[in-house]
Amino acid sequence: MREQDPAARARNFEEVACGYHPDDAARESERCLFCPDQPCVSGCPVGIDIPAFIRKINEKDLRGAYDVLTATSLLPAICGRVCPQENQCEGRCTVGQTLESVAIGRLERFVGDTAIRERWVNIPHIEANGFKVGIVGSGPAGMACAADMAKAGCDVTVYEAFHQAGGVLKYGIPDFRLPNPVIDAEISNLKKLGVKFECNTLVGRLFTLEQMITEIGCDAVFVGVGAGYPTMLGGPGDSLNGVLSANELLTRCNLMRAREFPSFDTPQPIGKRVAVVGAGNTAMDAMRVSLRLGAEKVYCIYRRSHKEAPARAEEIHHAEEEGVEFHWLTNPVAILDDGNGSVRGIRCVRMELGEPDASGRRRPVPVAGSEFDFECDLVVYAIGTNANPIMGQTSGLRLNKWGYIDTDDDLATSLLGVFAGGDIVTGAATVIEAMGAGRRAAASMKAYLGIRDDKRPYHDGGETLFGIDVGERNFARIRV
Repeated sequence: MREQDPAARARNFEEVACGYHPDDAARESERCLFCPDQPCVSGCPVGIDIPAFIRKINEKDLRGAYDVLTATSLLPAICGRVCPQENQCEGRCTVGQTLESVAIGRLERFVGDTAIRERWVNIPHIEANGFKVGIVGSGPAGMACAADMAKAGCDVTVYEAFHQAGGVLKYGIPDFRLPNPVIDAEISNLKKLGVKFECNTLVGRLFTLEQMITEIGCDAVFVGVGAGYPTMLGGPGDSLNGVLSANELLTRCNLMRAREFPSFDTPQPIGKRVAVVGAGNTAMDAMRVSLRLGAEKVYCIYRRSHKEAPARAEEIHHAEEEGVEFHWLTNPVAILDDGNGSVRGIRCVRMELGEPDASGRRRPVPVAGSEFDFECDLVVYAIGTNANPIMGQTSGLRLNKWGYIDTDDDLATSLLGVFAGGDIVTGAATVIEAMGAGRRAAASMKAYLGIRDDKRPYHDGGETLFGIDVGERNFARIRV
């Protein structure tokens, strides 16, 4: 896929990858073997029929490819850009055993972008069933759940704390990776299904989950608020001016438009030398945003080696091309004060890799006597996130020992009628995994409400009315 030149793109927020030309997509689709066992499908968290949509591209039936994708995935233009396909569908691709895997993500993006450009949307006939459903959080889990519940005939309202819908897609991912117009187009399709969005609505402060069930009248509620509470180092200097989390940096820049200051009034001071601690996708975003905001030097500080870095290989490659300086096997131990309450540097220690830990990666071990000081004037932590405590503090939800919402196998919480999924249950995961959780929760919510799931067979041996199990509280149409 064509990309912007690294020297040019490091100073603008336009999308790095330029997308496939139709001829490129057609050629790439010809590489698919259409395997009978479909290993790529089993590698997709939502089970997209990947060979079917690629076959449609090969037949030059792009609308048909879009129909196949949207039968399972709500956000093809988004997932095609930000999902870690190399660890999911493409990682299972049979072609990849001997050659480069079929570029499933890029083909998905091509179809999604074509659909946005041509204004395609698949809206089924929806028969209202009288149930009211509340969705807390408008990220990928909330949107996927909202779509399935709206298609089932429910009156769906999504409550979003920020002033724009989209959740982490809007506040956490910069435009050069995921442009805002793409997110807005996918949200527009949700609205066409009848989903309503209430922004600037912080559930847990304006009203509680219990009030959603009792006073607001929701028959079922889904909580998909993500895990955006940042982790800090917890060492000396965390409170100095010039120390912030990647979440704050990205939210200010992306959602609050600080990059366009003073046209937008969100200030975002940026240092000349920026040290970003961590090597995940969020860290890569923070480093690349810092370059575009005008930093002269940007450093990645990571306690493990390049091999153990959790970021996508493509993101690390792009950051290297744009001039980020990587310091592997380096761990910060303190932030240094300049005497006026601001950052003058960061104290680090060299690391070496020992035995594997619970994550399967080799555990970093400090090298004795290897401490050194590193000059910088802005430190950004991108070392993970935690569950936002508001839900647990303001409701009777049972939480696990890490503060995430505790659910059963059906994603039901300890509150009757309240379900949860995505990062607030599992911790940080991918966009497509969050979507999968949203769809699983929607299936459980439909079962809880007694809404007929046409993918499940009727029960045998129970009391029926017109051939339908009465426990499903459904109806049959009869033409008189």
